[in-house]
Amino acid sequence: MKVFFLLFIGVITYSCGGSTAVYYPKPKGYERIDLPEHRYQTLEGSYPYTFEYSESAVITPDKSKDAEPNWILVEYPKLNAKVQFTYKPLYGDLQKLDKHVADAYKLASKHQVRATSQKEQVIKLENGKSVVVIELEGEVPSHYQFYATDTSKHFLRGAVYLNSATFGDSLRPIVDFLKIDSRHILETLKWKN
Repeated sequence: MKVFFLLFIGVITYSCGGSTAVYYPKPKGYERIDLPEHRYQTLEGSYPYTFEYSESAVITPDKSKDAEPNWILVEYPKLNAKVQFTYKPLYGDLQKLDKHVADAYKLASKHQVRATSQKEQVIKLENGKSVVVIELEGEVPSHYQFYATDTSKHFLRGAVYLNSATFGDSLRPIVDFLKIDSRHILETLKWKN
């Protein structure tokens, strides 16, 4: 019996000390995000503008308390995100244009409290139009904002909003997807009348 007991202790001791494998904790992971394909359809309706938007999005009127006619939301239900469009007629008034441009920068600057950086640039599109794009980095609800105008009749501002937690690393694929879609919207933007 003593031999059996010593043999048992020897086997246990050998099995516990013979391993040289080193184990590391797994890094924090994020859930998988399946992004839809970039396929587009034309905006229908009596808006003073038109563009192509994603087939995975739906158009709804903006029902916020300050919403005006021709304000819409391009909502992405599967991504829990949206692009809010605010339209302002200019009627040839350059002071209105200046005010709307200043408002666009003011709205973007509200995110500076949590933003780690803000980059503004004028982009010349393939369609010949120029637009202003404001990109924000950090834990902000809107990473991408832009506006387009013909400087005499139309002013359209867009802001991409994420309806979920704003952790940049985990949502980067969605932000990048929405940037591509927003760029396509701007490339296909046309003013009516």
